[in-house]
Amino acid sequence: TVSSILRNLGACVIDADRIAREIVEPGQPAYHDIVDHFGPAVLLANGKLNRPYLAQQVFSDPQVLELLNRLTHPRVIERIEALIEQLAAGGYRLPIVLDIPLLIEAGMADTVDQVWLVTTDPETQLQRLMQRDNLTEAAAKLRIDAQMSLAEKARFAHHLIDNSGSLSDTQQRVCKLWKLAVSQAELSHS
Repeated sequence: TVSSILRNLGACVIDADRIAREIVEPGQPAYHDIVDHFGPAVLLANGKLNRPYLAQQVFSDPQVLELLNRLTHPRVIERIEALIEQLAAGGYRLPIVLDIPLLIEAGMADTVDQVWLVTTDPETQLQRLMQRDNLTEAAAKLRIDAQMSLAEKARFAHHLIDNSGSLSDTQQRVCKLWKLAVSQAELSHS
């Protein structure tokens, strides 16, 4: 929701989850690394990754999740950096929004100018995850439990965006923060 609001305001949003899906497509280096480490059981008949099977493996064992992150995170970061360089080379001067759910867990909070943390109450978080990814409650809880708590993440945030209220409230907060970020960017480029 917040990324959509920012796009509508004219922001360039780089979506790390989309990039993470792209880098594990057949033929990509991360795809080969995953198949090498997890074996053929991780593949569907069409040669693509069996994402539900892989998710079951990684979210039930923290060490397996760490392995998958070591295989994929460097390539996601590399792709993000390349996109940022392309934007800068093309003269883009507005703030670039990095939609990275695991930014803090990946130790990247100090590589960005600002961290905006989107928060919600735990029940809403659970319901939205179940609906978005078509997960059972147990599977969604495993994914949430594998992440740093929102309270821990809040220590790294410059701004909090509570999206458990109305869409209008979230839009107002995001619009205010975006205007502030744009004015700060304009000052730094003048």
